[in-house]
Amino acid sequence: MQAMFEFFEPLSIRKATDLNPVTLAFVGDAVHSLYVRQKLALSADYPPGVLQKLNSERVSAHGQNIALQTAEKLFTEEERAVFMRGRNAKKPSRSKNAGVSEYNNSTGFEAVLGWLYLTGQNQRLMFILRETK
Repeated sequence: MQAMFEFFEPLSIRKATDLNPVTLAFVGDAVHSLYVRQKLALSADYPPGVLQKLNSERVSAHGQNIALQTAEKLFTEEERAVFMRGRNAKKPSRSKNAGVSEYNNSTGFEAVLGWLYLTGQNQRLMFILRETK
């Protein structure tokens, strides 16, 4: 049976924190991808193939690991705890194009983004995304 939810309706911090960190990363990956895609689409008139290549460079374990280098310095204690849970979580798959450390770090980064999104902390989410390269 599916749980009822309202799109864009924030979860309580407790409810979001109780989610599996890989589930938070699943949502965070989508949030990051949409942010990067919108930023790229509005920054220049690139053809779709170029947009896809640029998106793939940023929304990958390697690209997210680079973004994490800036973002991690900005994390609150609570965000750091979410990051650590995501980084240390047992993942159902492995990255084909990244090392274990990069993949684990990117999962932690995605978990933070997913947690911020699901809890409706949109200003905080945007601050972190804008500060990352």
